[in-house]
Amino acid sequence: MLVAAPRKGSPDARHVAEHLEELTRLVDTAGAEVVGRISQHIVAPNPATLIGEGKVEEVAAEVSTSEASLVIFDEELSPVQGANLERELKVRVMDRAEVILDIFSTRARSHEAKLQVELAQLEYLLPRLTRMWTHLSRIRGGIGLRGPGETQLETDRRIIRRKIQGLKAKLKDVEKHRENLRSGRDPMLSVALVGYTNAGKSSILRGLSGQHEIVVEDRLFATLDTLTREVDLGEGQRARITDTVGFIRKLPHHLVASFRATLEEARAADVLLHVVDASHPDWEGQLRVVEKVLAELGLADRPVILVFNKIDLVSDATGFSRRVRELYPTAIITSTMRTDGLASLKARLRELDRAGRITVRVRLGVAEGARLAELYREGEVLSREQEGEYYDLVVRLEPSQAARLRQTGMNVSDAPAERLRLRKASG
Repeated sequence: MLVAAPRKGSPDARHVAEHLEELTRLVDTAGAEVVGRISQHIVAPNPATLIGEGKVEEVAAEVSTSEASLVIFDEELSPVQGANLERELKVRVMDRAEVILDIFSTRARSHEAKLQVELAQLEYLLPRLTRMWTHLSRIRGGIGLRGPGETQLETDRRIIRRKIQGLKAKLKDVEKHRENLRSGRDPMLSVALVGYTNAGKSSILRGLSGQHEIVVEDRLFATLDTLTREVDLGEGQRARITDTVGFIRKLPHHLVASFRATLEEARAADVLLHVVDASHPDWEGQLRVVEKVLAELGLADRPVILVFNKIDLVSDATGFSRRVRELYPTAIITSTMRTDGLASLKARLRELDRAGRITVRVRLGVAEGARLAELYREGEVLSREQEGEYYDLVVRLEPSQAARLRQTGMNVSDAPAERLRLRKASG
């Protein structure tokens, strides 16, 4: 049984049906079946039960009639509210945050993701420990408690706090390891995909890379583990693109905090591609949610390009495109279902890559075939002229690549222009 209790006059109150539909999809992803929905617009939350006494009785009657074994609230419940509601309704009660944590626990694959989810679950569990113990033998277990499992519920707060500290220390080590990996990578345009869950980030990465083994599902939080691929942008240019975990409305604070290490990839990127589901009726609301989470993570100052995906699912695609151009002139419109649906995105990334490079002149002998091949491989050769036994080439390169070529003995002239900032190029 799903229950929504938005405050009167709030944005949530205007979209209560859509929010309950999203909660239905979350519950389906977690493996439960929805048998009913109830909503109440409240002036202020009841500190004891969130909703009013009469509404609690109505929910209890609906639970009895439908034989529901679980009630899920779209709003976050305090430990006291959860305990009181379970006592009144006589079934297990969860909130939206607990459902999201459960989905993450079942979808985490890598060691790092499992550490992050366990940390978030334990921090969520700590203030609610008494209620969890009270109902453990009768109704606790299953959805919402997978991950840390029942062993943590049987421990006291001191042991849980010690485990939380241990997990934070392990995640610090993971963060250092990621930093070392990034420092050892070849210089290349670095791009991070961010956006609301199920906006199509993984589809875009699969479309750009051509790697069909990348998992794509029409489900919330299909991707949890960070995935990075090198992508051929055409015209001899490449980029490193990272797919990150999707965001969602009312994302649990503990979960955002624990995933900071994963999102360091986004922090280190030259540019963020904010993917928006153009076909969603509340795409503007989803866009604002992502911007808010990015600000919480300290990523609000990063260069961002808006990418409106799934344009093939929009009924009036022409009208939608016109409106987007007016609101966001530098935005890109894409579709992974069309052969050329990502062409404009690739072109923009090529522009960014060029903006981050310098142009140099290189002189080498015509017999130096290996070095000539290296120039074509490492950079973008703009022109090549032969003068007797020598080639004079104009090449666009990363500054670090130009420095390395000088060290190998190549005749590389000083760059005629300074490196442009990606922020300016991204508009």
